[in-house]
Amino acid sequence: MVILLTVLAVLLIALIAVSWMLAGYSMGIRRQTLEEARQWQESRYDLSWYDALEKRDYTVSADDGYCLHVQHIVQPEPSGRFVIISHGYTDNRFGALKYAKTYLDMGFDVIVYDLRGHGLNEPTFCSYSIRESADLKALIRDTKERWPDLKILGLHGESLGAASTVACLKYRPGVSFAVSDCAFSEIKNVMKVGIRGMHLPVFLVDTASLAAGLRYGYRYEQMRPIDSLAGDHTPILFLHGAEDHFIVPANSEAMRDAAKDHSELHLIPGAGHAESALKQPQMYREIVTDFVGRALGK
Repeated sequence: MVILLTVLAVLLIALIAVSWMLAGYSMGIRRQTLEEARQWQESRYDLSWYDALEKRDYTVSADDGYCLHVQHIVQPEPSGRFVIISHGYTDNRFGALKYAKTYLDMGFDVIVYDLRGHGLNEPTFCSYSIRESADLKALIRDTKERWPDLKILGLHGESLGAASTVACLKYRPGVSFAVSDCAFSEIKNVMKVGIRGMHLPVFLVDTASLAAGLRYGYRYEQMRPIDSLAGDHTPILFLHGAEDHFIVPANSEAMRDAAKDHSELHLIPGAGHAESALKQPQMYREIVTDFVGRALGK
């Protein structure tokens, strides 16, 4: 009996330790520097247009006082149209540039920024759309105050940035449209994919969620952008790589169904995670341009 109790105690301690470490691993941010991110982008597409444009750096204070580093890419011919582009996990503002040129060509001023814990911002943990969506809400408010003559404001996000974009809709931010590229509908299914890839039992996602709640104050069950779509009527475009095996297309399919008749979904052939604009640039550009035009009634 003593041996059995000892074995059970050891197993319990091991379970707690593994769950604690998994929570730390999943919510930690292994972020890139601005230089690393720019180099990655430049190796895959032309960035000469970016260097040629005027850019203005500034900071925005989130509701809890956290400082967000932001950059305004100035439209040479102002039209009162703005779009805020949110990058993916571990990336920074340079990760948003693959989408910026499409909007600049449509006459938009472009705002890119470092998500919480990324880029030039102070290090912190990732809450997978909870704090990040509140930060985006603060950035939207700042944009409207900074440019009071603004006529149109849209959102575009990739991966974590897309999930944060969708989650932000629960605040009813008063935007003209939203584009979500390869977002997760809820983070637990992504965690399960990762756990299986590590050849660990799936139940560890639940125990790691408990550990995350104790360690960071947020459990995986709370990280559900899809819930923000109930009652919202913002025109929203979902894009997803058809070959995305990390955040599988079923996530965008579920959110398209939740958003109902004011949404549409396009699966991009041959594209893995966050690859759609790189693998099919012309198709991507045409889909986004057409959607934005229809969303704005033009």
